[in-house]
Amino acid sequence: MAAQRVFAISDDDTPHDACGVVGVYLPLGGDAANVAFFGLFALQHRGQESAGIASGDGRTLRNFTNMGLISQAFRQEDLDRLPGHVAIGHTRYSTTGASNSINAQPIVSKGPTIELALAHNGNVINALELRERLQGWGIPCVTSTDTEVVAHLLAWAPGDTWAERSAYLIRSLQGAYSLTVATKDTLVGIRDPLGVRPLCIGRYEGGWVLASESCALDHVGAQFLREVEPGETVVITDRGITSIPSPVETQRAAHCIFEHIYFARPDSILEGQLTYLTRVSMGARLAQEHPTDADLVIGIPDSASAAAIGYSQESGLPYSYGLVKNRYVGRTFIQPDQHIREIGVRNKFNPLPEVLGGKRIVLVDDSIVRGTTTPHVVSLLRRAGAAEVHMRVCAPPIISPCHFGVDMPHKSELLASERSVEEIRQFIGADSLGYLSVEGIHGAVNDRTAPKRGFCDACFTGNYPVPVQLEMSKLALERPVEPRTETAP
Repeated sequence: MAAQRVFAISDDDTPHDACGVVGVYLPLGGDAANVAFFGLFALQHRGQESAGIASGDGRTLRNFTNMGLISQAFRQEDLDRLPGHVAIGHTRYSTTGASNSINAQPIVSKGPTIELALAHNGNVINALELRERLQGWGIPCVTSTDTEVVAHLLAWAPGDTWAERSAYLIRSLQGAYSLTVATKDTLVGIRDPLGVRPLCIGRYEGGWVLASESCALDHVGAQFLREVEPGETVVITDRGITSIPSPVETQRAAHCIFEHIYFARPDSILEGQLTYLTRVSMGARLAQEHPTDADLVIGIPDSASAAAIGYSQESGLPYSYGLVKNRYVGRTFIQPDQHIREIGVRNKFNPLPEVLGGKRIVLVDDSIVRGTTTPHVVSLLRRAGAAEVHMRVCAPPIISPCHFGVDMPHKSELLASERSVEEIRQFIGADSLGYLSVEGIHGAVNDRTAPKRGFCDACFTGNYPVPVQLEMSKLALERPVEPRTETAP
């Protein structure tokens, strides 16, 4: 009998961010690993495959990684074996390299003059070319991740100062990267010149904390100071924090607009604004662009709840809690049978017939990627008694994959890549369908941003901030590389 294909139903139709990073520097004698551990908890939504922490005590650099959620990956005895006042942490969702233990981060590299551990959020699109350069220098790569390439490149970079090392790294890399780096006595944060992925700085009990999102600072009791600027390197030692400006000039920043739509927690500050309020603004603009006669507005929990509130406030339609989310559903691998798919969706969402019965519903979601889950949610609402279901999406149609740290399907698998809005409406079974326009999403974000900043919206427009291959495999670095002889810098 032929083998049956299985897939993950519970989060099959959502984009996945690459990962979350933290960095902690405390006064001598501080326990940085435990602070990093709690910071990672706040970033669990950014990656659920593996986690790790590296620490330095002034003499030795130690590293521990494991598969699974933060709560599964670490025991107290693991943290006890990571002493020191410097630590970085990482939680991973793979966008380059398979999901296995050898690819878990942080990754340690020992160069001629420095040993470091590095954690990475993003995607380096020229990693294969750079790995060939490293192997030409006689530096083998044992993982299939772009992160290892970045770590080796930084450890072997020419120069004796962090300004020289980071300048070499930034000039070599193409793509998206927010990095936390630890040595035995120093913490470093680096953000790519486009500023695609977020990274912020907080003050904590005489020390410092770096994190992908400000919510991680809140959870450990750190005071948010600012975001790391695009192309900036920050170096933290016992002498304090030093800022090294970008060594390259860019025409514009290209912050990932999907961070505002979906990835970041609503209590995080991105580009100077609270994400929750940005999403409320998206919902309000969605109501302006796509009004409809209805009785209730509901959001698909939890990512679209704020946008649904904004739609309700702008339209004057009452907001209601129509779907209850099972918060303890993980990825459930099931057979691709229609009836079982519907059970999988119902295991994630349960409708409230007493609220929905006989009502015309505006259903707000953050995005539609493949469209594998949306038809089942619409059907779920109809079976619960909804008279009409009007779908509203607070992002434009996704027509192109992301190559900068978001795990999205190939273009051919994206529902909107070759379908009109009307064809999508028929496919999902809604009475009407409205997407927020590209102008609307930029307006919603920039309305609350001062000064106005640039964003990457390539998944909606196909206009990438740097040239990329049209199709790139996340397993590209699994292939062996033929070594060529060169001289290391």
